[in-house]
Amino acid sequence: MHRKMKGILSLVTLLLIYHLLTVFKVYNPYVLPPLKDIFFSLIELIKDRSIFFNVAISLKRVFLGFSISFLLACSITILEYINKRISSYYDWFLQFMRNIPPLSLIPLLILWFGIGEAPKLLIIILASFFPMYLNFQKGLSSCDKKLIEVGLVFKFSKKKIFFKIILPNAVPDILVGLRLGLGYSYRAIIGAELIAASQGLGYMINFAKSMARIDIVIVGVVIIGLLGYLCDYIFKRLTIYDRNKRFN
Repeated sequence: MHRKMKGILSLVTLLLIYHLLTVFKVYNPYVLPPLKDIFFSLIELIKDRSIFFNVAISLKRVFLGFSISFLLACSITILEYINKRISSYYDWFLQFMRNIPPLSLIPLLILWFGIGEAPKLLIIILASFFPMYLNFQKGLSSCDKKLIEVGLVFKFSKKKIFFKIILPNAVPDILVGLRLGLGYSYRAIIGAELIAASQGLGYMINFAKSMARIDIVIVGVVIIGLLGYLCDYIFKRLTIYDRNKRFN
């Protein structure tokens, strides 16, 4: 059976099981609302356009924080490539911060920066920076030395060796870092919005929970999953494209 058909079959099976659980009232309808209620809630959110507004707010936060993390990871990695000894000044701090869950810092960030955009962006940066930084670092440091020697034989400058040999060789690791970083960004922003936000998907879910609208909670969770899946799929296709380009 084709891979896509298997995926569709598993989705239909999951929906059927959910429907049967609601029909036979295995769980309280408050806990497990019927599919039709979830569908009508989605239509309601589309009609009043609140779903588009909250999605746009969350995506803006994700991509802004993700972009800042990308620039930081690139800058630090290139700096380390130019001067390998410089990392000894800050490596201890990065290792320390890497082991702290970003969401555990929310109370401190709210105290220091209030409940505006700054704490949310910082949470995204802390969550997405390290996957990108570590993979960028791996990509630049794992280049085959024989390729560099070939460049030296052809009298390439250091700049040309970097852009023509080392950077193209690092692309697979860079794409993996971007893919992981974006995934962590989604997890972080939804967690941050659940705790301290007045807009966004996380806020929408938290507000719906307080109003006992579990149907809207499920709509929000599904939309988050779909957005994350779409972005991950794009990076996956880019990785496959890069791999095919290398071997063809």
